[in-house]
Amino acid sequence: MSEVKLSAETRTEFGKGAARRVRRENRVPGVLYGHGTEPLHLTLPGHELLLALRTPNVLISLDIDGKTNELAIPKAVQRDPLKGFLEHVDLLLVKRGEKVTVEIPVHTEGELAPGGYLLEHVLNALPVEAEATHIPEAVTVSVEGLEAGASIHAKDITLPSGTTLAVEDDAVVLQVLAAQAEEAAEGEETAGEEAAEA
Repeated sequence: MSEVKLSAETRTEFGKGAARRVRRENRVPGVLYGHGTEPLHLTLPGHELLLALRTPNVLISLDIDGKTNELAIPKAVQRDPLKGFLEHVDLLLVKRGEKVTVEIPVHTEGELAPGGYLLEHVLNALPVEAEATHIPEAVTVSVEGLEAGASIHAKDITLPSGTTLAVEDDAVVLQVLAAQAEEAAEGEETAGEEAAEA
């Protein structure tokens, strides 16, 4: 679990105009909340935050106004739908040793059995509970040799020590489907015949 240190400043101006001014300075408006405390409105360095958020569930050590240090994990990130820059970030206050519920990415390794099968990710991320300072970055699941009809459930996935499932044991995470090649080929023939008639 990587920990990233960021310097944050408290924010006193609110609204769209203030948020635009913050973004022009290459900073990102955000809010820090949790543990029954009043939400704290912050600005964070844009580039450093963008790099930190490349790691799922990154642990962020915030130096706020050079006075206080807090640990947080990202809960919600808003991006500009066209340009992709960060518009706003919600951070959840955490303490060392505290358990938090997060979603971790599911990666696969290995090849499916021959036959043109398709692997469907029913859950792209696996909900788990882990200590805030030891959140796994991802889990890797082998799909070697699986055929159509095979599925991998949450209980089948080996989790790192200290991490527990936060979803039903029998929740389907991955499943193997038979490819619809014959139907697709028939559709192409029909399309070709229609084009020839036109």
